[in-house]
Amino acid sequence: MSATEERPTPYFNCSFQSKSEHEHSLHSSYLPTAPQHHADIDRFSLRLGSVAPNFKAETTTGPIDFHEFIGDKWVVLFSHPEDYTPVCTTELGAFAKLEPEFTKRGVKLIGLSANTVESHGGWINDIDEISGSKLSFPIIGDKDRKIAYAYDMLDHQDTTNVDAKGIAFTIRSVFIIDPKKTIRLILSYPASTGRNTAEVLRVVDSLQTGDKHKITTPINWIPGEDVIVHPAVKNEEAKTLFPEFRIVKPYLRFTPLPKEKTSAAV
Repeated sequence: MSATEERPTPYFNCSFQSKSEHEHSLHSSYLPTAPQHHADIDRFSLRLGSVAPNFKAETTTGPIDFHEFIGDKWVVLFSHPEDYTPVCTTELGAFAKLEPEFTKRGVKLIGLSANTVESHGGWINDIDEISGSKLSFPIIGDKDRKIAYAYDMLDHQDTTNVDAKGIAFTIRSVFIIDPKKTIRLILSYPASTGRNTAEVLRVVDSLQTGDKHKITTPINWIPGEDVIVHPAVKNEEAKTLFPEFRIVKPYLRFTPLPKEKTSAAV
C-alpha cells in the first residue's frame, strides 16, 4: 500500500448473511471466530487514531449498523463482563443517570457484553430499580463475542473473568469515538473495578474543547479551569488567541478560556 492510499475501514458483520453477502462483506475474513485465533487480532490491534471497526448487531433498541449509529455524533462504546452481576449493575445505572450530560455534548452511549439481547432486556429492569435510573441507550448482544474480538475487549490471561466453559468474558473497556469514526480514547478496567463515569465525561469535555481551540488540558482539568496553550502555537499567535495567557516555562503556558469556550456543549 502506498503512502497516498487510504487504508480501508475494517467492517465486521455480526448478523446472519447469505453466501453472496458474506463474500462481499469488506474484510470479513479478518474476523477471528474462536479464542484459539486470538493471535490474529494483533495484526489489527486498535490504537488511538484508528478507525473504529464497523459492524452490524442486535441491540436492546433494535438492529444497528455501527457507523450509521454514530452518524455525526460522538460515541462512548463500553463493554461489561456479564449481565446480572453486581459491579456491572452499578456501572450501567451510573451511565444511565449521567446520559443527559453526554447528550448535551452530542454524545451517544452504547453498551456491550457477551450476553443475549433478551438477557439485557430483563437486566435493565433490575438496573433501573436499583439505581433509580431509566436506562434508554442500546446494549449490544454479542453472545458469539465477534465484536468483542474486533475491539480487543477480551483478556484471555485473566482467569477470574471466564464463563463456565472457561471462555473469557468481556473486560470493562471504554472507547470514545468521534464523528469521523476515529478512536480518541481507549480504557480497560479489570473485572473487579468499576469505572468512573465522571472521568469518561471529563475526557469528552477535554477532547471536544481541544478540538475547538488550540489547547491541551492539564492533570485533573475540568471545564472552567485554565488550559494549556498547544505547543504548536507560537507566542505571537497566542497573544491573539489567548490575551490572558501566561508563560510559566517556555514549554508551559497556561490560559483561561472565555466562558463561552469552556464548554464543548455550547
